[in-house]
Amino acid sequence: MNRRAGTIVSSEFPLYLSPQRPCGYLPGNSERVIFADTEAARDPQLYSALLARGFRRAGKHLYRPRCPSCEACVAVRLPVTDFAPRRRQRRVWKRNCDLLVRVRDIAYDAGHFELYQRYLASRHPDSGMDGGTAADYREFLLAPGVDGRCYEFWLAQRLVAVAMVDVLEDSLSAVYTCFDPELPERGLGVYAILWEIEAARKMGLSWLYLGYWIGDCRKMRYKAEFLPQERYLAERWQLFERFAKDTSIRHNSAPSEPP
Repeated sequence: MNRRAGTIVSSEFPLYLSPQRPCGYLPGNSERVIFADTEAARDPQLYSALLARGFRRAGKHLYRPRCPSCEACVAVRLPVTDFAPRRRQRRVWKRNCDLLVRVRDIAYDAGHFELYQRYLASRHPDSGMDGGTAADYREFLLAPGVDGRCYEFWLAQRLVAVAMVDVLEDSLSAVYTCFDPELPERGLGVYAILWEIEAARKMGLSWLYLGYWIGDCRKMRYKAEFLPQERYLAERWQLFERFAKDTSIRHNSAPSEPP
């Protein structure tokens, strides 16, 4: 996002409107975003306030879609103390109980980048992101001055997943997760979210922000499976507790806490 190419749209604090470009999620659509000045992500209070208005972070910027003819991107957050895992989510948790999770500060790591490249090549080959350079990776994920954590998931000596989150006053915000495309049976993306939920609980936080859910995008639908959740619609958070096709969801006990 290039500030010079944007048009300022707010005087409360600096917000800029990006140029229009093709949408990366819904073919045939166009997208624009509003984004905050790079300093906003370094201010925990402002970062939290913008998250609560439907923004999220990419690199040094906090942004929110403002597309010309579409409102498909819906910000989602989970109230972590109320989260109730579904049966298949509990199975994923048990299936991955042999993984070791290491916690690090967010920083560039060659092993992370190699896994990220393999993940994009397999899962998002037409996104325009695959084949990017290490500099592209740094620009997309890293933000100096932001309080971030990186969860590394290890199967013996093999790095199988990396999940990056930002730590805010009352929440964790999921920035990006990538995992080994050769292990689809493990459900590593789901497991990473379950781990983040438990991490937020242990830290005494209220929310896990999951970024944007897009109902018409197959690759983004998985976020609807974490309930209860709140979605930012019509400038307010609205609670969703049940699936349309599953009215028997109960508040089951959460998975065991991570080590």
